[in-house]
Amino acid sequence: MTEPRIPPLDIENLDADAAAILQPMIDAGRPWNIFLTLAKHPDLAKRWLVFSNHVLFKSTLPPRERELAILRIGWLCKSEYEWAQHKIIGSDAGLEAEEIEKIKDGPQGEWNQLDSLVLKATDELHAEKQISEETWISLLEFWSEQQLMDLVFAVGQYTLVSMALKTFGVPLDDFLTGWDPA
Repeated sequence: MTEPRIPPLDIENLDADAAAILQPMIDAGRPWNIFLTLAKHPDLAKRWLVFSNHVLFKSTLPPRERELAILRIGWLCKSEYEWAQHKIIGSDAGLEAEEIEKIKDGPQGEWNQLDSLVLKATDELHAEKQISEETWISLLEFWSEQQLMDLVFAVGQYTLVSMALKTFGVPLDDFLTGWDPA
């Protein structure tokens, strides 16, 4: 898609509802294009932000492993925006650049057992819409039931976000670098 189907709002011309949704992001810097796009539907954005904030900031998952799953589902969904944003967030969460590139290959390769299981669970959720019994039992050796619930909802949330980003044609922010999804 060369042009957004739903162009982001112009930050200089926000109506009161959009401004209210975006104010915390404005105070912290500049809102990203995903938020400038979703603010075109303030009621949806307000409710979605509560859930997305749980997944990204209040989940029981360790940040590094959460980002493994988010980057993997972004890659599987072929969401360039999601991948570009979470390369930065993943790096901040402790993923090395080489690990981020390796996520594209999935659970095969030189991963520790937990990383491999997180990637495998993400692949299973993407392909089968559930985590297999074998993977679930193996993950329970590392994580609690609440953490496994948060993993399912993280993968589901970022599948949803990937679909929205791609369908709406949300453009990359000027500080993001794209990809070659080949």
